[in-house]
Amino acid sequence: MMNPNILNTAPKLTTTEFISLNQTVSPNKLIQGNNLLVLNQLLNLGFTEKIDLVYIDPPFATNNVFTFSEERTSTISSSKGDKVAYSDKFTHKEFLDFLGERLVLLKQLLSEKGSIYVHTDYKIGHYVKILMDDIFGIDNFRNDITRIKCNPKNFARKGYGNIKDMILFYSKGEKPIWNEPKQPYTEEDRLKLFPKVEKDGRRYTTIPLHAPSETKNGKTSQAFKGILPPKGRHWRTDVETLELWDKEGLIEWSENGNPRKKIYFDEQEGKRTQDIWEMKDPQYPVYPTEKNSDLLDLIIKTSSNRESYVLDCFCGSGTTLKSAHLLGRNWIGIDQSEQAIKMMIEKLDGISGDIFTPKPSYELLVYPTK
Repeated sequence: MMNPNILNTAPKLTTTEFISLNQTVSPNKLIQGNNLLVLNQLLNLGFTEKIDLVYIDPPFATNNVFTFSEERTSTISSSKGDKVAYSDKFTHKEFLDFLGERLVLLKQLLSEKGSIYVHTDYKIGHYVKILMDDIFGIDNFRNDITRIKCNPKNFARKGYGNIKDMILFYSKGEKPIWNEPKQPYTEEDRLKLFPKVEKDGRRYTTIPLHAPSETKNGKTSQAFKGILPPKGRHWRTDVETLELWDKEGLIEWSENGNPRKKIYFDEQEGKRTQDIWEMKDPQYPVYPTEKNSDLLDLIIKTSSNRESYVLDCFCGSGTTLKSAHLLGRNWIGIDQSEQAIKMMIEKLDGISGDIFTPKPSYELLVYPTK
């Protein structure tokens, strides 16, 4: 169960300052330090309600030690050359208390149009959802996203194979940033979803011209070609527009005289993105639990705008930061691991800039732990 006092956790005010290692003037911050202390300090420095998007991939209470070498990554340190990336030795209760303290601060940092995505797994994700319902409000729950993370495994445990994890998506308020993500139609989609064909070969489908409504009067409740919308419904637009559509051949009439709007395949941007994402992680990651960059691209494009601040306080190898930079966002990355910070610097400095996307500029900071 969640710590009952967690919603009243106050920022632990501190006068400790960041130590800048490169003296760069930039909105982007790469910070090494305990993320609980760093998040508190960001509140002190005026970042309250300035962050439009938070993505985090925290430890899942897996009881593993994650290591890496230049050649491979592992969950068990079996070579003297391996380096510990991070230890995940929490009990479930310890983890939920640990995460809850940080979520309270992240909520304070989020803008009113902000969103948070928490990457978790099937073992503890349902407990994390209860925690987030308490902190962000169940009305601000947007999605439980299923992410296909790997190919099927032939493990001999008594249970179904696990090829997925989960991402919990919440908003801070009622009107989050939302740039509708579209996926390209497949050839199968084209044939199945747009089954009708015009004489010129254009594929299309049709949709009803009416929609549910409690309105009894108004322009969308008037008769069209002598037909009133069904009881409890109204036309999707005013009668003048319906007349224009009919004149342009955009309305198809059934044998029973029922009008439907034509929707052409070649005019569509794509299909809506659903809540199951097949975005597998790198097969040979440079850093343990490194995430697919396409996954971060999708989240950042959808829930932030250019010049928005994106924050990741468990940023590992820095995939979030790289995606944010390439998409024109400002960013703040936090990690306690010195090895992770080195990996992030390599990833960021390895971006080949051009006139459209210059090389990353960022302030490298350390928050000392007393």
